[in-house]
Amino acid sequence: MNKVIIIGHLARDIELRYTQSQMAIGKTAIAVTRKYTLNGEKREETCFIDITFFGKQAEIANQYLGKGSKLAVEGYLKFEQWQDNNGQNRSKHSIAVESMEMLGSNNQTQQGGYSMNSQ
Repeated sequence: MNKVIIIGHLARDIELRYTQSQMAIGKTAIAVTRKYTLNGEKREETCFIDITFFGKQAEIANQYLGKGSKLAVEGYLKFEQWQDNNGQNRSKHSIAVESMEMLGSNNQTQQGGYSMNSQ
């Protein structure tokens, strides 16, 4: 099973593009911070993870979310490989979003947030 659930803040605005078949694809990153104490000293560690929205969900995310927006996403890990401009092999893991819930005061409804599943 390949399932990821993560809560964080968008690290940048969503880049929205469309395929030739007019399907929306939105790319951004989510910042997740872990706070802990080591030898009595408070520390934080922040991870930045690329995420991708698809279809109607990408359009809605682009319309209502921006850098700093808090949200929860559920999806699966993808492993991507490519060659950079110097011919070096590169790779990364990213999250393909299947569902999201917008969190925080800017996006809240009376029910406590906006939730959407992908098609």
